[in-house]
Amino acid sequence: MITPEYIPLIALSIHAHPDDQEFTVGGTLARWARAGCRVVSVVVTRGESGNNDPDKDGGFKPALARIRIAEQAAANQVLGIAETICLDYPDGELEATIPLRRDLTRLIRIHKPEVVVLGDPQAVFYGSGYINHPDHRAAAQAGLYAAFPSAGTRLIFTDLLAAGYEPHNVKRVYIHGSEKPDTWVDIAATIEVKIAALRRHVSQLGDWDPEEMIRKWAAEEGQRGGLESAEAFKVMVLEEEKQEN
Repeated sequence: MITPEYIPLIALSIHAHPDDQEFTVGGTLARWARAGCRVVSVVVTRGESGNNDPDKDGGFKPALARIRIAEQAAANQVLGIAETICLDYPDGELEATIPLRRDLTRLIRIHKPEVVVLGDPQAVFYGSGYINHPDHRAAAQAGLYAAFPSAGTRLIFTDLLAAGYEPHNVKRVYIHGSEKPDTWVDIAATIEVKIAALRRHVSQLGDWDPEEMIRKWAAEEGQRGGLESAEAFKVMVLEEEKQEN
């Protein structure tokens, strides 16, 4: 299924760390934002553990947290994202807990997205050279179950209901990193924006330029979907669009 014409009115992007979103779905979010979609970006941690320099062991984590969230805000500005939210869970220690699912359910009920975008909570191995970060899976699992069933079910998290957060039904969940995608989004017009946004994460990239790798990934996904450059998703359609007579 290739759906370049589908543009949600509101989308909520949920990822564990600053830069996760740009590596994976930045082209799609930029495409949607250009077409008028209000995109809200949720970063579950501040990425404060993302440094292996032994000279920066002592007391560096709070400073790195500030740097990485500032980089995420700058990247989101490049993509055209309307709002950046950080939940401030500890980087490297994330679990798919009930409190995290409640926090994400609250955000879904507040922002009322048509689409939630997140990673594949089942993905552990990518090829033979990359083990998926457990934070990625935890954020994805909590986000998925916040989108369904928690956000739309009145009597799940009744404290949210008592606080005035009425249920909201998410129409679609776009899951990236799936072994068996069924939807490809054409990002030929926004791949430059994706690369520019990713380059804002200076603390992680250092002197490395990600352009060659990003273009290679997009071409490979595009080939699978019959496009020049693409991002691939498994899409769960939770609520069918109403057909007008």
